[in-house]
Amino acid sequence: MVCHVVSFSSNGVQEVGGSNPLAMRRLHVPVAILALCVVTAAILGCDQRDASPVDPAAAPGNIDRARLLAAKDEPGEWLATGGDWRGTHYSRLGAINGRNVDSLGFAWSFDTGTNRGLEATPVVVDGVMYTSGVAGRVYALDAASGALKWRFEPNVDLQVARATCCDLVNRGIAVWRGKVYVATLDGWLYALDARTGAVVWKADTFTDRKRGYTSTGAPQIAGDVVVIGNAGGEFDVRGYLTAYELDSGQLRWRFYTVPGDPRKPFEHPELELASKTWDRNSAWQYGGGGPVWDGLAYDPELDLLYVGTGNAETYPQTTRSPSGGDNLFTSCVLAISPKTGRLVWYYQETPGDQWDFDSNAPFILIDRELRGVVRKLLLHAPKNGLFYVLDRTNGSLVSATKFARANWTGGADPRTGRITIDRSAADYTQGPKLIFPSAVGAHSWNPMAYSPDTGLVYLPTIELGNVFFDISHETGYRPGQFNAGIGLVFSAYLLDDKESLPPPVKDALASGILLKGSPDLTGRAFLQAWDPITQRTVWKTMDRSWWDHAGVLATAGGLVFQGKDTGELEVLDAASGNVLKRIETGTAIIAAPMSYRVNGVQYIAVMAGWGGGGWAVPHPDTAAYRYGNAGRILAFKLGGGAVPLREPLPIPDPIPAPPPQTANAATIAHGAALFGSNCGICHPNQTRSISADLRRMSPATHAAFQDIVLGGLLKGRGMPAWSDVLSPADSDAMHAYLIDSARQAYEAEKETSRASHAQPR
Repeated sequence: MVCHVVSFSSNGVQEVGGSNPLAMRRLHVPVAILALCVVTAAILGCDQRDASPVDPAAAPGNIDRARLLAAKDEPGEWLATGGDWRGTHYSRLGAINGRNVDSLGFAWSFDTGTNRGLEATPVVVDGVMYTSGVAGRVYALDAASGALKWRFEPNVDLQVARATCCDLVNRGIAVWRGKVYVATLDGWLYALDARTGAVVWKADTFTDRKRGYTSTGAPQIAGDVVVIGNAGGEFDVRGYLTAYELDSGQLRWRFYTVPGDPRKPFEHPELELASKTWDRNSAWQYGGGGPVWDGLAYDPELDLLYVGTGNAETYPQTTRSPSGGDNLFTSCVLAISPKTGRLVWYYQETPGDQWDFDSNAPFILIDRELRGVVRKLLLHAPKNGLFYVLDRTNGSLVSATKFARANWTGGADPRTGRITIDRSAADYTQGPKLIFPSAVGAHSWNPMAYSPDTGLVYLPTIELGNVFFDISHETGYRPGQFNAGIGLVFSAYLLDDKESLPPPVKDALASGILLKGSPDLTGRAFLQAWDPITQRTVWKTMDRSWWDHAGVLATAGGLVFQGKDTGELEVLDAASGNVLKRIETGTAIIAAPMSYRVNGVQYIAVMAGWGGGGWAVPHPDTAAYRYGNAGRILAFKLGGGAVPLREPLPIPDPIPAPPPQTANAATIAHGAALFGSNCGICHPNQTRSISADLRRMSPATHAAFQDIVLGGLLKGRGMPAWSDVLSPADSDAMHAYLIDSARQAYEAEKETSRASHAQPR
């Protein structure tokens, strides 16, 4: 199958294959220009905890290229977030297997002291576990006991936290030659001494701190550089990837994923190609999107860095790029030379994205025989619902098949490899459309696993749709703020309460347009074993709530491990999918488990803590709702005991009587709109939400409301100031809305109580 990719060399652009006229255009750029690092940045010096240089051969965290390439010879280590450089999330340890897994039990735990999402997979090197937590904290533990060796707690700028769509998460660290690399939420990349946790160097990765950038992904070692991207695709960012020298933190190169305003000079030659796929008069103030918030892998044999890019932004293309176009390099897989920062090839998984179909899901790199020839393959299952198999040497498409319901596309064009778009089903700019998958994605950041024993990928999957409708012309551009420009309603909520639906959705539902063909509106999640060669499901688990979306581990013991948001660690047979063991942990799990060996003992370990998208609203079935969300790391071994469970949360106190309402209906409505666009993502104001339920404010909090919102009175407890966005009148209007909400909830509780007492006994 031929596809529309291009290969970049030091002499310009060469076509790899396909009939795409754009891809066939050559760029004639002098070699000297291509070799330049076109972006420079000031690298801040080390802070007061700077460490002296260490001897990598004698230091903890001693991973280098030779050791990484020979990882299969050290099955007891877990040298990268994906276990090895291939990102398989597969352990070659088999001491824990189907014959003895029933005796698997608790070995140790470590409390992180946080209550937000934990998404990282730990790294274990020579008996030491390194992992990251909320906002970029780092922990080094004795891997046999969980005893703390050191802890790194960065002083994070909480103003940046306002630009987080999906919790204060961090997806991992990189360990290399005695250093631990981590990116903090506020955009600092740190190199830490693996022995002590002291700062060796730090670098500011943000190009513009007035825009909605954050950092949530794991750094990637690629040759002699460490690479990191940034998040913020729903805000107003222009995506890019930056490489730093490993020992000094000096900026080596920066690659932008979208061109920016073509009336300004391009930072590197690939952007000239990309600009031809955007309207020249695009709404450049939105940034364009394409953030590299996760999805990095490196092939040390080919010396190629693989990069997944995020959604285009703002979402509706008629606002973003009115004349259409593919809008490169959003929703793409890129192959970049880490030596030069130049593009080698690209493949776009979602042309002209306007559905939040990020391509940032983790990659798996395998070598498999196809039609008698061993091919170097890249496996990818992004949010858009298609499972891609690419030749990772040149980006040519091997296959692309739906692994979940996806009505936005007909799949890949068999002649060009280009992904087709069903405009009649997916274009919501002229009216609401029910689109599958939803903005949550059929699969996102949560790692899938690949077992070379079965040849199968173990893929956590969500089947859910949502109604998209365009509100970009109502909201306009908001500097540094949420700028998605769409309204959406998840399909699972469509029939709950029709009166509460937004008017455009209510009208479309009444007309019958949305439910044409009687789609299944029920949201569900499941784990499926997927054959990447035949592109088919071999087995799948029973449906779960669509909130459940944890990462996966496969092992040489013929087992697959996956956590659940209900607080269980589940062990399945890799060949059949039969559940062999369930361990009650009492803590919601969304991260991927991993395995390692110390002193001859095999352990399974996982970070546990609810978070990610919808982080503040745990479902009543989740462990976070029942036990709270205190984060921890849990380790298990054969012969272990029961996991110590925390006490269930008490029944919440009744909502207190709010102060008198002094505002009129118009002010309350204005406050509701302001609260929804600025505060609602963190404060859903529901029972047992992880963040503060503002219907339950005390008299003292009511009295200090403006000082909290505008003055940052509670900044030390995680509440940043909003005086640069909201006026005193805005703050008063939101306060009036919250008093109104509290009054309604207070009266409803009183009515429920009266009805309960009126029942005959």
